[in-house]
Formats: sequence, C-alpha cells, structure tokens
Amino acid sequence: MDTVDTSEANRKRSKGYKGIGMEGPVARWYAKNTAKTLGEFRQCAHEIARHLSDASRVLEVAPGPGYLAIELAKLGRYQISGLDISRSFVEIAREKAQAAAVEVDFQQGDVAHVPYESDVFDFIVCRAAFKNFSNPTGALNEMYRVLKCDGTALIIDLRRDAPKETIDQYVDTIGLNWWDSFITKWTFELMLKRRAYLKNEITGLVSQTPFEHLAIEETPMGMEIRLRK
Repeated sequence: MDTVDTSEANRKRSKGYKGIGMEGPVARWYAKNTAKTLGEFRQCAHEIARHLSDASRVLEVAPGPGYLAIELAKLGRYQISGLDISRSFVEIAREKAQAAAVEVDFQQGDVAHVPYESDVFDFIVCRAAFKNFSNPTGALNEMYRVLKCDGTALIIDLRRDAPKETIDQYVDTIGLNWWDSFITKWTFELMLKRRAYLKNEITGLVSQTPFEHLAIEETPMGMEIRLRK
C-alpha cells in the first residue's frame, strides 16, 4: 500500500467543513446545471448495472437531485435507496423520480449515521460527494456496516491534484452560459479541489476502517475508488 502521512490522514478524518447540504435556490441551481450532464449519469448507471443482479439492493449516498439513482432504476428491477443530507435535494429527487415513473426511496439523513440496518445493501455508490463529508471515516464505516458480505462500494470523486486546464476544458463541454460556467470553474478551483483528496490520503482513510479490499483508479480529473466487504 502507499506510504501515508499519518498526521495528514488524521487531519482529514474530521474536516472543518461541516458537510452542510445545499438547500433552496442553490440546490435548484445545481440541479438545473447538472441536468446538462445527464449523459454522464446514464453511462455511470450502465456501468454499475453490469455488476448487479435482479433484485439487487443499492444505496446511493449523497444523490443530490437523484439523476444517477433514477437512471439506474430504469435499467433493472433493483431496490434503490438514496440518502442525502439536503432536504431540498430529497424533495427534488422525489419529484424527478415521480416524473420518470420509477421507484427510488429517497430519504434525508447523514452518511455518518446511516438509518438502515446492517448487511442489507449489495452495492453502494457515492458520486462527486465524498470530499464534502465532514466525517469521512465515519461515512466509510457506515458504508461497511450496511453492505452485505462481498458487497461493493464505489466512490467516484475529484482529486486535489486535478489539473486546472482539464477541469476548465470539462466545464466548457457542459454547455453552461458564461456566468454559470464562470461560477462552476471558480467553485472547482477555490472550493471543491481544496476539499478533495489525493490517492494516498484515501488509502490512509480506508486503513482506519474494516475495509480490507481497496482498488483506486485515477482518471483525468478524479478517482474511482472500489471497496469490497
């Protein structure tokens, strides 16, 4: 495993940022802009579905507006739940699931205190949110607890050393107006990247949990982290 700076890993266990969810107009703005990347959510859903069987029970942690969970629900007879700290996002996700005529159980709650029994989910996914958790080791421990034996957790997120040029090029492909594009790039550089992790920091966090099976694949902007119970 990678060499880990223990002091850095310990610092990252509890962040000063308290993981407050986006609410109200900010949540609606985010939902509107991320809808422009619906193709990414569809592609991610298809990739996840390849690893699921009929009636698999899936939890999406921090689903935001619910796009990924909804796209996954269209692909099979899965039992899908979504847990988000934002009440606004839960309301938006429920509205969108109803409009799409799919069944997803969206609930409000904290990933560090997951309101589900142990050993119930076959698959957990967390996309673009792990960096925001104020208690990342607590979140990982809860993911482990609610996963079934041999269950998998997939975390997809930005990494702190992602090149600014790569991020800017990505934002330019979304199709935002100039103001939303400026705000999105600013948010990536001055907020999201500062909260994000490096590969060795993820390894350090996971080492503080019961997970023993870890694989990390770096992408141009982020990481895909796979954990198996």
